[in-house]
Amino acid sequence: MNKVFNHISKNLLLIKLFIRELNKERRKILMTIAGIAWGTLTIILLLSFGDGLANQMMKSRKGLGVNIVILYPGQTGREYQGLPQGRGISFREEDCDLLKNRIPYIDRIAGEYDSWGNSFKYKDKMVSEKVRGVSSIGYEDMRTHFPQEGGRFINKMDLQERRRVIFLGTNLKERLMGDVDAVGETILINGFPFKVIGVMQDKMQMGMYGGPDTETAVIPASTFKTIYGNEYLSRIIYQVNEIDRSEYVNSLVRQTLGSKYRFHPEDKSALHFWDTIKNTKVTRKVFTGITIFMGLIGALTLVIASVGVANIMFITVKKRTREIGIKRAIGGKRGLIKFQFIMEALLIDLTGGLIGGSVAYLIVFLIRNLIGKGDGFGEGMAMYMLSQPNFSWTVAITTASILGLVGLLSGFFPARRAAAVDPIEALHYE
Repeated sequence: MNKVFNHISKNLLLIKLFIRELNKERRKILMTIAGIAWGTLTIILLLSFGDGLANQMMKSRKGLGVNIVILYPGQTGREYQGLPQGRGISFREEDCDLLKNRIPYIDRIAGEYDSWGNSFKYKDKMVSEKVRGVSSIGYEDMRTHFPQEGGRFINKMDLQERRRVIFLGTNLKERLMGDVDAVGETILINGFPFKVIGVMQDKMQMGMYGGPDTETAVIPASTFKTIYGNEYLSRIIYQVNEIDRSEYVNSLVRQTLGSKYRFHPEDKSALHFWDTIKNTKVTRKVFTGITIFMGLIGALTLVIASVGVANIMFITVKKRTREIGIKRAIGGKRGLIKFQFIMEALLIDLTGGLIGGSVAYLIVFLIRNLIGKGDGFGEGMAMYMLSQPNFSWTVAITTASILGLVGLLSGFFPARRAAAVDPIEALHYE
């Protein structure tokens, strides 16, 4: 019983000495904790903003479409099969069926017609904007034209019956109709009545052609041809079902249309491809590199702060040589001395990490909730994209783990030196 009591008393005395020694180095410890907190805050915020910006960029790219290639007609750049150079290529709706039937890697495909400068009228309000005719079902999924609640997109019956129905972009609807519930209302386009069947959900859109989708009106292609008399498509949009094969699919498209329109399969000027899949891959690689760079900057800051912890521990060992000798003289074992210094280092590292992580979480939370969503395109969108950092628990846990490891290392070597102190020499140390 006495042995247990003596053991507890020794440990309590050692703990008191431990606390007293921490108080002596309070200023240096607080400065080091501040350094660790700053390093933690830096690495979490850099990675949070980098990850948030990358996610918003990917999201805004999907505003143009999901895994799509936009195909434009061009002019032949070389003579072929007795036909001259400079022949114009023009697409028809039947080309969409041809490509869909010949190429199994195409999931969805649609032709588009465009008409600019159309007069839109609703009651006393008039605006001038573009009308687009689309030729197939599933276009809304391919081009992310999702309707708001209560509305719909163009369907098969609309195409077959050449209905005068229209799907409005968000901004176009606001400019033309204000806060009115548009679905079911009738508007005039160049004097022709159209029934509004849906309004697009608000979306971010990074890439575009002919202006943002939120400023566009969409009608059935069959209705478009009846009113405007267009015979040729403005472009063809197709969705690839295996993104790693997009370039291969593009080559098949060139071969298929080359065979029909009689141009050389390697004539690059006959067709023009905007491969958004390829662009997305490049963007993702760029942001991966930026994220790694940001992580390295934060990690270096963290390492520098942790070196400060090790430095304090080494200085503390030298300054507390006499106290270490007293501990050893009253029965303190080497393992306990090592444990004390390792715990000091861990306590400094983890306290700084906790403070830095908490402040980082608070900053991310405030930024995400205080800055509102901007416009779908332009300055407002840029601000919104920058104001959507993602607080990653994976990053936070990884940072905490690194701090723990660095804390162990920064405390282990000074602890080993402290435990090796000879108690007799230490008691005579001044």
